[in-house]
Amino acid sequence: MSTPKIKSSATIAPGKRIEPEPEVPLPRTRAIRIEIAPWTIFSVVLVIAGLWIFMRLLPVVLVLVGALMIVGTLGPAVDWLEQRGVRRDVGIAIVFTILFVSTVLIFALTIPELVNQVKSLIDMEPALRERLANWFDRSPLTEHLADTMRHVQYDALIKSSSESVLNFFTIVVESIAYGVGAIFLALYMMLDRDRLRGALFAMVPRTHHIRLSRILVNLNTIVGGYIRGQVITCGLMFAFMFILLIACGIPNALVIAVFGGLADVLPYIGIFLTMGPAVAAALPFGAAITLVVFLLMLAYEEFESRVLVPIVYGRAMRLPSSVVLFSLIAGATLFGIIGALLALPVAAAILMLIDKLRVELPGETEQAEDAAMRKKDEHSELEYERRTEGMPAEEAAAIAVEMSGVRKTAEDKPAA
Repeated sequence: MSTPKIKSSATIAPGKRIEPEPEVPLPRTRAIRIEIAPWTIFSVVLVIAGLWIFMRLLPVVLVLVGALMIVGTLGPAVDWLEQRGVRRDVGIAIVFTILFVSTVLIFALTIPELVNQVKSLIDMEPALRERLANWFDRSPLTEHLADTMRHVQYDALIKSSSESVLNFFTIVVESIAYGVGAIFLALYMMLDRDRLRGALFAMVPRTHHIRLSRILVNLNTIVGGYIRGQVITCGLMFAFMFILLIACGIPNALVIAVFGGLADVLPYIGIFLTMGPAVAAALPFGAAITLVVFLLMLAYEEFESRVLVPIVYGRAMRLPSSVVLFSLIAGATLFGIIGALLALPVAAAILMLIDKLRVELPGETEQAEDAAMRKKDEHSELEYERRTEGMPAEEAAAIAVEMSGVRKTAEDKPAA
């Protein structure tokens, strides 16, 4: 049997060298080189250092913010006196004197009675606790709480809270010191208004003075409107609670009303701090009194949020509800109660800056109304440059603020 021969597809001549197949070059990988410019590194370091300094100087920043709020609150009263021929320094002295005398009178009339009612409340604590325990005994759902109320031990609580009381006292003293510092800083800022404003305008190109003055005018409106609104709403809450508790025959009404008026400053949680003590004080006086206090307090809280707040604040705080909620949560998370208090004016100021600086947001296109406002801004800037040619920054700043104030008044009239 013969072996089959395998045929070769290529014939190699004798003595001929086999050439190797050419190598196919592999695709070269592209190296990506990232270079960070020295200016970028410097900017990042500068931002980090600025944030660190800001956190370290947070109390000083809060004093400055408090002073600016006082200036925004009392400024309109000083301007009103100045428009009627009173010298500015005399008007400032009159406004601060009235504020100081009013504060002293309020404390002198309320603090002694407040201390007496606190002492009376402490003396009445065992009787009130027993009445509250008896009220818990009436329902099977709450009867287990009665024994807890009757056997409250204060010794351990006093020992554990002594350090907390000391820390709280330290915080109160520091807050009072910072508050006094903010008041004096506001006084100096109001006395040196023209020089401070002139120095600020001197650092900004003259072509941007009108825009800067509009920002300052609107910031003054936002801050002043917010503080005046807080004072009015807290005062009305105090008056309502005091009248309600007196009418229902609940003792220590002044203490509870003062606490409720101060707690009304706090957004969202203020409703619990105002209604809680009032309802708790009404519990020992029966279900009818408790229900009346609860329903009337709830009705007033609803009236305050739905009717009173929009009327009191007016156009000073134009914020959507979602922005209000987000601002309060962010402020409280970052800086606690102080952050929650400052959240609304800060959010309103940010939205105002976006509007007045004509910042174009990514999903927004310029409307005809925006184009008209831009032309009006350009015309105002040209008019301002014509009127202030050759003037020093201090005098030019006064003219810019005057022009912006007149324009804001004209813009607010149609909306009103």
